Amino acid sequence: MNTYKIADLILNMNVRGELLRKQSSRYLTERSESADITIDICEEFLIMKQKENNHLTFDECEYIWTGREFYYKLLDFDGFMLHSSAVAMENSAYLFSAKSGTGKSTHTALWQKYFGEDRTVIINDDKPAIRFDGKQFNVYGTPWSGKTDKSSNIKVPLKSIVFIERSVKNWIHPMDSKEAIRMILDQTIRPKKIDKLDKLFGLIEELLKSIQVYKMGCNISEDAVTLAYEKLR
Repeated sequence: MNTYKIADLILNMNVRGELLRKQSSRYLTERSESADITIDICEEFLIMKQKENNHLTFDECEYIWTGREFYYKLLDFDGFMLHSSAVAMENSAYLFSAKSGTGKSTHTALWQKYFGEDRTVIINDDKPAIRFDGKQFNVYGTPWSGKTDKSSNIKVPLKSIVFIERSVKNWIHPMDSKEAIRMILDQTIRPKKIDKLDKLFGLIEELLKSIQVYKMGCNISEDAVTLAYEKLR
């Protein structure tokens, strides 16, 4: 069992497949017997999941289900996952969330193209971790970054969350709290246990006190990037 430091937490995790081994290698740390989180999914369970989802390989099943367990347990440490592409610039994290295929990764890639990779870093391209430290929310890279390996082992203060949709014309405006809560819940893991669900609602409520959530319609253009940056900063 290997030991990792992910989202400022010590994680002991049993890794079998090459996909997870590769993605998690940059998070390796010294061996610990007192981990915050332990993930040890048995091989039989993963084989069963692979049979149920025959479009997935064994390695992909391991990658998916270890990620689910990590993000589920993250709630115990004032954290949650938001399905989004997170970009860091000037020590601020901007999360662009949307349904798969909408273009959130394309949008953050345009940030890197427009501002340069020396100024912008992709924290995580699909499932960044968000944790509250008692004063502010921070965004972390994790090994679980969707279909890409775009993930950085860094911690960046959260500045804004933007829910995007395709539009011919670029526009952006703040969302009210009711709509923001609904959108966040649609793009995170919602636990079935009442105590964990209450914890998630509490974190979202605290989040909305400290940052603004936006809705944005955008096309694939540099104009969309400059509009977002000028509004969000």
